[in-house]
Amino acid sequence: MNKTILILGACGQIGTELTLALRQKYGNDQVVASDIRQPEHSELLNGPFEVLDASSASALRSVCEKHEIHTVYHLVAMLSATGEKFPMKAWDLNMQSLLHVLELAREKVIQKLFWPSSIAVFGPTTPKQNTPQQTVMEPSTVYGISKLAGERWCEYYFNKYGVDVRSIRYPGLISWKSQPGGGTTDYAVEIYYKALEEGRYTSFLSAHRALPMMYMDDAIRATIELTEAPIEQVKVRNSYNLAGISFDPTTIAASIEKKIPGFECNCVPDFREEIAASWPESIDDSAAQEDWGWSMDYDLDGMTDAMLRNLRVKLGLS
Repeated sequence: MNKTILILGACGQIGTELTLALRQKYGNDQVVASDIRQPEHSELLNGPFEVLDASSASALRSVCEKHEIHTVYHLVAMLSATGEKFPMKAWDLNMQSLLHVLELAREKVIQKLFWPSSIAVFGPTTPKQNTPQQTVMEPSTVYGISKLAGERWCEYYFNKYGVDVRSIRYPGLISWKSQPGGGTTDYAVEIYYKALEEGRYTSFLSAHRALPMMYMDDAIRATIELTEAPIEQVKVRNSYNLAGISFDPTTIAASIEKKIPGFECNCVPDFREEIAASWPESIDDSAAQEDWGWSMDYDLDGMTDAMLRNLRVKLGLS
């Protein structure tokens, strides 16, 4: 049986690394990358690539039928900080693209769907510490609202039509391979670049604003492990909590300072501070651990070591 994979939003921060990981596992020809624009990373052209607007139902159907797609990883989204600047565009993109893919799954054009949610589904009334899998969810951003609505649609399509849809609530994701895409957690990527290039950084979040984060290698592995888990192990059909590492700008700066003595971090909060204040500080992901065996590899210092080591090479500083 054909098991060809389609990645929507392959040029994004997650999509780039997921495409490379899946092609390494299954071969270039089995993983079709797509985005609304041509890729900047030439590696994405080592296998099939389609310029595709995921908000177009007909274009999406055409690509799925052309390549006989089995599994879709749907990573198209306008993220939190950018979404607050363009709320209607964010809602339209985030919701319509998901519904188009869910309909293709209902019609059995595709067989399986991974769609990412986010800690942005939580809000000011959500418990801040060890946020449980099931809890109060009153998001205060259009990104969070769209993700919460998406979770409900995913569970609805599973319950009503038997659509095999799987999802993770990503924490903030940290990667050296691709630039961040307009999220509130982006400071935790930028800080490593500035540490190496300038020896100092000004955070747009306050010094003790803790948030759940995760090194990208762990996030990619979790995504593939959940999508490929036996169907009987996937017991949550809205979205699984994923915890990662919880830290604030002061703590990550201290981790960097161990490797770059004299590194300085100042904090000048902007509008993203209010967004971050509505999110949890730490997450309970025991459901993911129990259902499909999730476990994290990278702690904060391990992530810092990996980020600085790889960025030195990338920036020509080694």
